[in-house]
Amino acid sequence: MKNKFQFILLFLIAYSLQAQEKATPIFKDGEAQIVAAFNNPEKWIRHDLWVETTFDSDGDGKLDRVHVAVTRPEQTDSEGLKLPVVYESSPYYAGTAGNAPGLFWEVKHEIGAKEKPRTKVEVVRRGKRPIISNSQIKTWVPRGYIVVHSSSPGTGLSDGAPTVGGDNESLAPKAVIDWLNGRAKGYASREGNETVAAFWSTGKVGMTGTSYNGTIPLAAATTGVEGLEAIIPVAPNTSYYHYYRSNGLVRSPGGYLGEDIDVLYDFIHSGKEENRPRNNKIVRDTEMANGMDRASGDYNDFWAGRDYLNDIKPMKAALLMSHGFNDWNVMPEHSYRIYKKASEMGLPTQIYYHQNGHGGPPPMKMMNRWFTRYLHGIKNNVENDAKAWIVRENDKREEPTAYAAYPNPEAENVTFYLGAGAPGVGSLNVDNSASKGKETLVDNYSFSSEALAKADYTNHRLLYVTPILKEDVHISGVATITIKAASSKTAVNLSVYLVSLPWNSSRRAKITDNIITRGWADLQNYKSLTKGAPLKVGKFYEMTFELQPDDQIIKKGQQIGLMIFSSDSEYTLLPKPGTELTVDLSGTSITIPVVGGKNTFKKSVE
Repeated sequence: MKNKFQFILLFLIAYSLQAQEKATPIFKDGEAQIVAAFNNPEKWIRHDLWVETTFDSDGDGKLDRVHVAVTRPEQTDSEGLKLPVVYESSPYYAGTAGNAPGLFWEVKHEIGAKEKPRTKVEVVRRGKRPIISNSQIKTWVPRGYIVVHSSSPGTGLSDGAPTVGGDNESLAPKAVIDWLNGRAKGYASREGNETVAAFWSTGKVGMTGTSYNGTIPLAAATTGVEGLEAIIPVAPNTSYYHYYRSNGLVRSPGGYLGEDIDVLYDFIHSGKEENRPRNNKIVRDTEMANGMDRASGDYNDFWAGRDYLNDIKPMKAALLMSHGFNDWNVMPEHSYRIYKKASEMGLPTQIYYHQNGHGGPPPMKMMNRWFTRYLHGIKNNVENDAKAWIVRENDKREEPTAYAAYPNPEAENVTFYLGAGAPGVGSLNVDNSASKGKETLVDNYSFSSEALAKADYTNHRLLYVTPILKEDVHISGVATITIKAASSKTAVNLSVYLVSLPWNSSRRAKITDNIITRGWADLQNYKSLTKGAPLKVGKFYEMTFELQPDDQIIKKGQQIGLMIFSSDSEYTLLPKPGTELTVDLSGTSITIPVVGGKNTFKKSVE
């Protein structure tokens, strides 16, 4: 009997030691730490599969399957370890069409004119199995996560058709998350019946990615799928109307003059070659051609169906949003509109804004705490951290300043009025006593916005400036302009910039030195975004619209300038020069959110 008890004791000790040796995630100060046992890439298990969706977007009579790749620590096999998942999906993994000549729409024509056809292109697919992408892996696998990638519908080795914001681009990642939770079928091959189970998944999923890859986490979250606990979208496109239009105006994203939603479709369509003609006919040449409406730029059902704000009600995932205030490709309004709504819905929400351009995730510490809390369930109090993190102008991206919210709660709207000065420079004041008369500019796209802002004297823009600032002025939030204007033609581009002057043209100029914010609009949509109407020549129309969100400190010694002009050589259609735009100063003003309000601004210029 004694020997029997000794044997049992030795067995329990051995079992205990073996259990202690099993690798598990480690946490310190509320963050997942790198675990040596997870940090050997040679031992990572990498495999791919296809997840069956609930739709048939390529019309072949079979439910689409999306291509999925998995990277996980060996312990998920050898020790039965289950871990949460960091998931990124993209239409770009298998390559893109590139900027082929003629791919973009020609923009040198009158507003509303019939456009000549553009060049259609084909993607040459690239990429090898089983690896779809290596992004996220070195960051998260060593910290105790499994990393999953998938190619979005109609791209790479995924079935289906790209729809650029259509329902299948939300339902595809939902299907992958359902598979990770045992609710959908995974297959070892694209056509076969051998099933694959995610036995290594805890079912808790976090999604992240940048640009289009940041849009897809939001798309998945709007389905309300169970298991998607947290998302970290970086510079996401949250509405394709807001990406390709602006207040009724046909407006290109920065750096891609002449791009539109059908161009992006061609750019990403890397799926099965034999399915492309059918997809092109149904999606690009019918749905998009009939819905995108480059003639009027109006908001319609086609665009409403590609606006994630309209679909946000089912969302349950904790949201950490990231964006750059000087992102003129996917502009900062995209994150702000979703952050604002998610906050109103009571979801755990934080926003991180930096001062640079497109892309740029939050600091690793912020991301780690977010996923640690919502995927591993470690109570690190992240939900009680500051709601807004802003990188100040001269600070490092990893060192944001915490604020109670965005916009800054201490910001108050201050209304500024215009004093005459054209073709020179007029005044911009909180006193409206000088706001009288009318001033006219002549449209000419050959003058860049920079040239117009720097000019002391030109009839191609109207410019109104504040007195020289004697103290710094902190702007935080969304500026709104009300403009009363008339055109010499039935349609006219309207571009509005808020600038910091004098313009810094030196090589050492920072991205924050000159442009504060900007906005564009079609005066034909002065009443409604859904129904514009030709202008009556010479008749004045009043229109109110927002500029892009910002949080910026304008340094003393500068002047804040409001610049109004017509065609913007980097963003709008470019009609023949000569259209006259006349602004009624008494009916025009701009409201700017100033930290400290009107009194603080007045003190800064006294």
